[in-house]
Amino acid sequence: MAPKLKKQSKKKQNERRYKGPKEVEMTINLHKACHAISFKKKAPRAIKTIRQFAKKYMRTRDVRLDTKVNSYVWKTGIKNIPRRIRVSFERKLSEDEDAKDKYYVLVKHVPVKSFHYLLPKKIEESK
Repeated sequence: MAPKLKKQSKKKQNERRYKGPKEVEMTINLHKACHAISFKKKAPRAIKTIRQFAKKYMRTRDVRLDTKVNSYVWKTGIKNIPRRIRVSFERKLSEDEDAKDKYYVLVKHVPVKSFHYLLPKKIEESK
């Protein structure tokens, strides 16, 4: 019979939770996320989708969007959102002492000519 494994403490679980890349570039398919949404709610739903994607992938609750992301989604109006958006998620340490979370995610827009053959890309920081 195999020996029982000890449960890890909360502190160790949180340390393991934040390991990984500091910055990631990804493509989000807004067309798929906002399918069957009424016209007047498409752009707000796209912004919420980007936030949810960042929360899920980078594992932090605090997500901050750059103004370029917002303007790219809204550039053709509330109902004609772009089909895809290329964004970079950058996880940073929170400088706020009163913050609930240790980290926050900054979402930036990455302009591309074509989304063909683009895969998620981990970006290593050169520091």
